[in-house]
Amino acid sequence: MIATLRRADRVVLNDIKWEQFETLLKSLDDHRASRIAYDNGVLEIMVPLPGHEHFKEVIGDAVKDMADELELDYESYGATTWRKRAAMAGLEADNCFYFQNEAAVRGRLDIDITKGNPPPDLALEIDVTGKSLNRLPIYARLGVPEIWCYDSGVLKIYHLQDNDAQDEPYAKAETSLALPQLPIQELPMLIEADRSAGRRAIRKAVRAWVRSALGKAKQ
Repeated sequence: MIATLRRADRVVLNDIKWEQFETLLKSLDDHRASRIAYDNGVLEIMVPLPGHEHFKEVIGDAVKDMADELELDYESYGATTWRKRAAMAGLEADNCFYFQNEAAVRGRLDIDITKGNPPPDLALEIDVTGKSLNRLPIYARLGVPEIWCYDSGVLKIYHLQDNDAQDEPYAKAETSLALPQLPIQELPMLIEADRSAGRRAIRKAVRAWVRSALGKAKQ
């Protein structure tokens, strides 16, 4: 086990066997602060900073508010640990949602993507300080069709193109698969405009923005 990177908020370890990864997950309780990603023997353990957690919560709430305004059924499974031994891949998204496959997992507490259950339709990645491990190839091998990556006031949408591609399994997109009705890239500007007014103000602004976008679409 070799540590290749140590920072105040994370450590990256090489030559970690799958069994060690599984043992680590079992030894950590559900209330731990650290977040984990595993990619074919490389393990990253990260302790999120306040900025990261702020935008994780704000954007996660925005997804729920957008779905409510659009009257779309969804399920949210937060930072669930998704893993596939056959793909040597495992991680915890900042948040994850089911939209297209919501009916297949509605109310379930036993989802296992290695047993034929669908992976989340949408995952959020907040990258305030720059993650050390590239998560896109991990998401690809887990089969997650859409990723939203937020960093420094910019939100990028990625659609899965090739599960087996190591370098560029995802392609940038202008429209969300989960929420195609909305111009999602406008969301960071909306958040910044109301951030100093507090969380309730942001949520009200998001809902008003959705109604406005729907009104424009009908014109």
